[in-house]
Amino acid sequence: MLGGKDAGATLAVSDLQRARDFYENTLGLMPVQEQPGGILYRSGNSVVLVYPSEYAGTNKATAASWAVGDDIDEIVDELRSKGVSFEHYDDLPDTTRDGDVHSAADFKAAWFKDPDGNILNIVSR
Repeated sequence: MLGGKDAGATLAVSDLQRARDFYENTLGLMPVQEQPGGILYRSGNSVVLVYPSEYAGTNKATAASWAVGDDIDEIVDELRSKGVSFEHYDDLPDTTRDGDVHSAADFKAAWFKDPDGNILNIVSR
């Protein structure tokens, strides 16, 4: 039923203007629709909705992921140059970490947070 349909991420934020600066200027997303209830961004064939909520930052799990392929190391470097700090999860099974990038077999991943603490992820697949 939904397997052939695109999905999108929905991210709660406490300050829409601060979030806008991060998602546009740090991550490079372009808004496609704006309403008082939030900003819709296109990201590849997906969408990311950033909206104000009193529950911003309460999710303790990964909220959105981007598959970036072999560009992961370059993207980590670029994000770091823009002031992004990365999360380190050294207790993941069968995983090693080189700097900010976690590796397991042929899979690489890095996690970081937006200004509200939403956990975002880039992966090599």
